Amino acid sequence: MNPVAIFRHSPTEGPGYFAIFLESRRIPWALIPLDAGANVPESADAWSGLCFMGGPMSVNEDLPWIAPACALIRDAIKKDIPVLGHCLGGQLISKALGGVVSRNPVPEIGWSVLDGGADAVSRRWLGGYAGRMLDVFQWHGETFSLPEGATLIAKNACCAHQIAALGPHLALQCHVEMLAEMIDDWCAHWQEEVAPTPLPSVQTPERIRAELPEKLPVLRRVADQLYGAWVSGLGGGA
Repeated sequence: MNPVAIFRHSPTEGPGYFAIFLESRRIPWALIPLDAGANVPESADAWSGLCFMGGPMSVNEDLPWIAPACALIRDAIKKDIPVLGHCLGGQLISKALGGVVSRNPVPEIGWSVLDGGADAVSRRWLGGYAGRMLDVFQWHGETFSLPEGATLIAKNACCAHQIAALGPHLALQCHVEMLAEMIDDWCAHWQEEVAPTPLPSVQTPERIRAELPEKLPVLRRVADQLYGAWVSGLGGGA
């Protein structure tokens, strides 16, 4: 199997648990650190799948790698090579397919609960979480519109488009890849991120860290379900 390409846009937003999951399934992967000046491949042919991580920037910024990344996403989707996006990565998928990325009604930071869909597409991705609540982690101020043909499979009161699926491709606004050390690092930069304000959707670092021992194992199970569904499409689509 060709490796999965994992695109990093910020040094603090690496693959996290996603890399651990791939290694546990003996699926090869390669990191492409765009934040360190790596180039975006012109074709998706060398990869079994593409994964785009998060980042503090906006896909609406004039950054040199955004247009090539969107072109690569379109190339992969045309060739049925599965694409996965986390937060900024999910927004890149939407932008690549003609969607719009705009400011969310409120920023979301910290632990969060989503409402899982119950339709056939949701059941394929969510498994036993279909029609139920999913515990996730959030750190975003923007959100994406659903690209044409995509199915919304999870939402919450703060953000209407949390997880969307299109064939073997999955766009997440939320984060399921978190490791304890990543959460601790992000909390250290809390004041700099998304202009935190005293809103119910924005948790303090103290609360985030206090809930970590209980919430992180639950997040792992959600990640296992979503990642397991995604890797089932490697090498042949969904």
